[in-house]
Amino acid sequence: MAPLRLSPVTLCCVTLAVWLCCGAHTEASVLNLKRFIGCAVREFTFLARKPGCSGLHITTDACWGRCETWEKPVLDPPFIESHQRVCTYNETRLETVQLPNCSADVDPSYTYPVALRCDCGVCLTSTTECITSV
Repeated sequence: MAPLRLSPVTLCCVTLAVWLCCGAHTEASVLNLKRFIGCAVREFTFLARKPGCSGLHITTDACWGRCETWEKPVLDPPFIESHQRVCTYNETRLETVQLPNCSADVDPSYTYPVALRCDCGVCLTSTTECITSV
């Protein structure tokens, strides 16, 4: 039996059909994230660094999302009324890891927050960079 040979057009059509059948769910998920309004816990990876130690990639849970925000002009100073809600940590726990290859005089401990619950809330300038000061 001779090997099956597909023309470039046929191969392209087969590839497109497979993508539509198997990749459609992934595309729908991406579209849903683009339209998502709210705040949720989501896995996040970052590089933990400290002077005198090597970096360590850490995967943790963080708050992610977008919240309804609006501004409108007003006649009195500061001439704008803002309603700025941000996706913020509502409940966390702290975890500590040991960074690798630290100098003898450097504590290798590195502590970071793990999100347990996130909500849309008032932007607090003590923990978040925002325009509104609360």
